[in-house]
Amino acid sequence: MCGIIGILGKNNNVVPQIMAGLKLLEYRGYDSTGLAILDGQGALVRRRASGKISALVQKLEADPLSGDVGIGHTRWATHGAATESNAHPLATDKVAVVHNGIIENYRDIKNELLAKGHVFESQTDSEVAARLMHQMLSEGMGPHEATMAVLARLEGAFSLVFLFAGRPDLLIGARRGSPLAVGSGQGSLCLGSDAIALGPFCSEIVYLEDDDWVELTSRGAVVRTASGQEARRPVSRIDSSYQLNLGKSGYRHFMLKETLEQPQVVGDTLSTLLENESGGLELPALPFDLAKASRLGIVACGTSYYASLVGKYWIENLARLPVDVDVASEFRYRNPVLDPKGVSVFVSQSGETADTLAALKHCKAMGQKLLSIVNVRGSSLAREADGTFLTMAGPEFGVASTKAFTAQLTLLAAMAINLGTRRGVIGRAEESRLTRLLLETPAHMAEILTKDEAIKEIAKTVIAPARDVLYLGRGHNYPLAMEGALKLKELSYIHAEGYPSGEIKHGPIALVDETVPVVILAPTDQLFPKILSNLEEVQTRGGQIVFVGDSRGYDRLTREPAGRIIVGQVDPFVAPIVYAIPVQLLAYHAAVFKGTDVDQPRNLAKSVTVE
Repeated sequence: MCGIIGILGKNNNVVPQIMAGLKLLEYRGYDSTGLAILDGQGALVRRRASGKISALVQKLEADPLSGDVGIGHTRWATHGAATESNAHPLATDKVAVVHNGIIENYRDIKNELLAKGHVFESQTDSEVAARLMHQMLSEGMGPHEATMAVLARLEGAFSLVFLFAGRPDLLIGARRGSPLAVGSGQGSLCLGSDAIALGPFCSEIVYLEDDDWVELTSRGAVVRTASGQEARRPVSRIDSSYQLNLGKSGYRHFMLKETLEQPQVVGDTLSTLLENESGGLELPALPFDLAKASRLGIVACGTSYYASLVGKYWIENLARLPVDVDVASEFRYRNPVLDPKGVSVFVSQSGETADTLAALKHCKAMGQKLLSIVNVRGSSLAREADGTFLTMAGPEFGVASTKAFTAQLTLLAAMAINLGTRRGVIGRAEESRLTRLLLETPAHMAEILTKDEAIKEIAKTVIAPARDVLYLGRGHNYPLAMEGALKLKELSYIHAEGYPSGEIKHGPIALVDETVPVVILAPTDQLFPKILSNLEEVQTRGGQIVFVGDSRGYDRLTREPAGRIIVGQVDPFVAPIVYAIPVQLLAYHAAVFKGTDVDQPRNLAKSVTVE
């Protein structure tokens, strides 16, 4: 979850580039930050700060650094509190290191090094990598030999970058289970956690594979395997979207900017799937026939998990193909029974989520066909799977996902239509109707964005003052209710839970009183009469209803709700995509009114790369 960047320049000060890269990586963690460079005498010099990058900027303004080679880090704390002493880079007088991941056997290594006289300055697991490297160098090993010795001792999942005192021409990086990439361009060689960090400085990128390590020198980059053998890895161009202006474009928060981008994102995702001649939806080619699968097992985390649950409703309904959906962190541990003719599908915005990657490797070991649905071309999930469907959300910096969620929903809906047609469940006329509904969705999304002022007022008067909020939905809007509750928890720190509305009588209604808002997602569909009954049950007990639905449904209410968000009339099939926007905006505005950090909520990071 931490962010790493390292730059080996050519007679230029790399500190501004490192700081720019760290700013782009701050979504990965913002508990503390730091950088280390070699000064003119080849000595290691560090600046570190607890808190966000702005604190490090202040330190550098007061006490600047300059050097041709350096490493930087932004931290999501695991071992050790978010203090300056625990901030990376961790260093001795011989070596500095930045680390993402967890070194599982750090206690054993630490005790061994303490017995040899090492003095530890932090509470982190990461410091053992620096001090173990120091020990190897002290025993006469060179950086190449010492790196192999250190990597052989470490257990766990990690990416590491080492900077060596007296070696201004050298950076060494390594990965095992945690992403690390090599970039080149503009006269520099770079190492980074992902393409976003490298995009402004590099035009080409190489993704390291598990147990790879790489030497960056003035002569270039050499990738090696664990045994030290030179390895060739594919070189690709960095997505041009990572080289554009990645700022807020005048908006107060990234989340607001990304919420407003959703009509375009949905349109862009659909444009990659449209078949020009027939006007139908064509999925990218795969090395297996997805339509012939006997079962789909979808694995995901967080918001991607809720998107997958909506996808389950769509695929089972339209294609009559059984679908299981698992939380990635639980998947392997329940020892799942995998259908030998099934396909395992992995959904992730970053393509680097540790639990989802571990689930993929488990399924690969079991001989499953593997499909990834990701937003980052070249990510670990994309490289490890047999085939990949790309969403076209572009870089997303708000920790609470918005446009990546609706892009995932769009792709899953298209997948359901395509599979339903190819499996003979729906005919061409129904395929055309559903495709047309999807193509009309961006316009409906743009319309609901015009209701922002009304949503803001409800967030201010009904949601923000609450301590607890319930979200209710039926059918494929039930997962959206859980997603709405997650957004509110993430952003505003208000406790919220999402339930199928029919379950409210089985316990949650005990929470309902005049202090508990209940957000009901109520499009006018075949389940609306049942939703209406649930709504009246809540109102009878004094609950504050926030009605999210269309005008036809609103006209059937017997009592005025505490708040209403009127969504244009849309077909039930696309309702989850359109209704995602009001629940996102409710959470966004509630957080703004409460004064929380919308883009970087406490304790969270965008990409969860440790288990």
